[in-house]
This record gives sequence, structure tokens and C-alpha cells, in this order.
Amino acid sequence: MRAKILVIDDEESVCEILKFNLEKEGYQVDCAYSAEEALEMEIEQYQLFMVDIMMDQLSGFDFANRIRANAATEFTPILFCSALSDEDDVVKGLNIGADDYVTKPFVIGEVLARVKAVLRRTGYTAQKTESDSKSIYEPDVVFKGLKIDRNDKECYLDGKHLALTRTEFDILLFFLTHPNRIYSREELIKNVWGNDVVVTGRTIDTNITRLRKKLGDYDKYIVTRQGFGYGFKEKD
Repeated sequence: MRAKILVIDDEESVCEILKFNLEKEGYQVDCAYSAEEALEMEIEQYQLFMVDIMMDQLSGFDFANRIRANAATEFTPILFCSALSDEDDVVKGLNIGADDYVTKPFVIGEVLARVKAVLRRTGYTAQKTESDSKSIYEPDVVFKGLKIDRNDKECYLDGKHLALTRTEFDILLFFLTHPNRIYSREELIKNVWGNDVVVTGRTIDTNITRLRKKLGDYDKYIVTRQGFGYGFKEKD
């Protein structure tokens, strides 16, 4: 399905650059010049929010918190594009629930690659293809009280809905479908993010730490091998 993207930045020139290049790739793109303006729009229609952080009144972090608190948009991917490059800012953005973070000044090719990677994980593309009209059922993935519905992109823990970001969902799905082996960070990047995106080890660590907190007692099945990587062990 063709993706619709909302770019939110108080710099009109940045919005124009992103809109021009994203539309060249085949996406539908709208722009808002503040978080307040964006929140007045029909935000549930979008499949990705590209958000600046430093804006006049509501910051990008404030916008992301409101998006995650809205049932209609709590799982919509967020990509921060910000001049804040400090590692603490990046980690804060990921902890809020962002799916990726790009620092300004950005290289447009890298931005497009990250957009493509995030949307690929959610089932959206730039151009609608013939395969979009074909329905392919994928069976649920179940491990004890954990269940992943791959068709509705939902996760359940002991029968209760588990709110995961897109990245957390993809990491858990990969672990559950590839258990009992330790994967290096490079292997996780390749299988979860894809080769066309630059992801740091800190990004992986942050997402896995966040996922563990949400899994409660099931966090013990996600194991760390210092110097090697992470894995999912079916036996505790």
C-alpha cells in the first residue's frame, strides 16, 4: 500500500526539501509547520510522522508523547529529524517510542533509506504494486503466553494486549521465529532494520532494554552474551 507521510518542521525550507524528495520516491506527503498545526489535522490518515524536535511551543518530543497516547496513532511510526545530535537526545527519542532518529544536517539519501526501512516493516511502500491487492494470511507466532498476530501486527502477553513500537514488534518477531541462537548486532541490523539503514549498537541496546521491560517475567528468555550479541532462549 502506498504510504502517506506527514512532515512536521518549523523550517519551511526543510519541509520543502523533504516533500520534494519524498514525492519523487512516490510517497504522498503533507507538511505542518508546528506540532500544534499537525495535531489539528486528521493525523490518523498518516503512516509515518517525520518530526523536528526543537519547535516554538510544543516540541517534537511533546508531539510524540501525544501521538503515543492516542489509540488511533499509538503504533504509527515516528522518525525524528533533528539538529540535536547528543546521544542522550537520541536515546530520549527512542525511549519515547520513535522508530528512528536522523540528525541535521542530513544527507537526503540516508533519510530516504531510513523512511523506506521503517515503512517496509509496517507493510507500506512508495508505489502501490500488484501484490498489494493479494491477501496473504500468516499464522500467529506463539511461545507460551506470548502471541504475535502477524496479520493485525499485534502482540499479546497472557491474553492481554501488549503495546509495542514497530521496532520492538519486529525484534520480538525475529527472536520468536529464530530462537535458540545468539545473533550479533550486525545480524540483528540486517534482519530487523535492513542493510540500507545505518543503525548504531546503542539503538539496538535501547530497543531491547525497552522490550524487556514490557515483557515482564518473559524478559528472562531474551539473553545477552557479552561481546557477542542477543538471542531468545526457549528454556530459562
